[in-house]
Amino acid sequence: MLSLIRFLILSIFMVGAIASCQSQTNNETFTSNQTDCRTIEHEAGETEVCSQPQRIVVLGPYVLEPLLTLGVQPVAYGDHVAFHQGEYDNPKAQIPYLGEMINQPIANVGIAYEPSIEAIAKVQPDLIIGLEANTKQYDILSQIAPTILLEYANPQKSLKAIALAVDRTSKVKELLAEIEQRIAEAREAFKPVVADHPQLLLLYSEQLEQLIPSTPNEMCHSLPEELGFKMVSLPESKIPKPNSPSIPISIEKLPELNDADSVIVLGYNFDKQQDFNQFNNNQTSKIKQAWKDNAITQSLDASKAGQIYFIPSYLCLGLPGAIGTELYLEELEQQLLPPE
Repeated sequence: MLSLIRFLILSIFMVGAIASCQSQTNNETFTSNQTDCRTIEHEAGETEVCSQPQRIVVLGPYVLEPLLTLGVQPVAYGDHVAFHQGEYDNPKAQIPYLGEMINQPIANVGIAYEPSIEAIAKVQPDLIIGLEANTKQYDILSQIAPTILLEYANPQKSLKAIALAVDRTSKVKELLAEIEQRIAEAREAFKPVVADHPQLLLLYSEQLEQLIPSTPNEMCHSLPEELGFKMVSLPESKIPKPNSPSIPISIEKLPELNDADSVIVLGYNFDKQQDFNQFNNNQTSKIKQAWKDNAITQSLDASKAGQIYFIPSYLCLGLPGAIGTELYLEELEQQLLPPE
């Protein structure tokens, strides 16, 4: 089983074949006597969902985020990391970032990409939402309740699919417009910074022994690019092909990317049982100290200029939708924009 670091950092979240794209007939049991039905096209075929689901199981923060954005509460959740054992009786203190938006205790159904079928069945869901990583459980999940599997790398498509499933399509256009407006306002605010320091390097890292440069079209890479920064990347010949594992570089190779005016280090730390009051700091404190203590990192022009920034990778990789975009923007603004 792949570790979460490989899921989040090496861009192979959804390894495995996608099920044959055929209509899911198992759902007839749930819909035969209902009206107001919608057919949801998704990564494992088509699923019919009727009325407005009231008992929704979500597998992964990438699914929980758009559901909460639409104003819908789940009854059960499976995280990608076992940050918490037992039921989510205090979600705010047990689920990173999104827990404060959950207004009641919910069930814990285990790890998102390998959930407990028994725990899911126990909550008697009327809708299950997962991702491509749940392909191997799709048939059995569909016997419990209508199930849709979404594509991680396409948050807008996922938002639209979930909105259709929960009968909230009227909200989608407004939500997408709000995101675009927010980015447009931030782009204007960043113009002076971009003019003075246009070249930006993004690195994923937990420790200096493994530095992974971001590549075009990644979640964390695209937002700074939209703000106007010119992203510093590996030579094109060394950029991994889509859906291929990212390739770490040694710290000795870091000076080859020294044309960056600024560097953002996207830190991560998936230790269990973290204090969520310190979650942001926990994601970056180790790499921040290591960067400070290393002669090679301190030799970079960006380090000498005091333009090294540390942001949790969870914000843009774990939460690629509206909520994560806002949190990522807030970090960029707080750290890169001059004080007013």
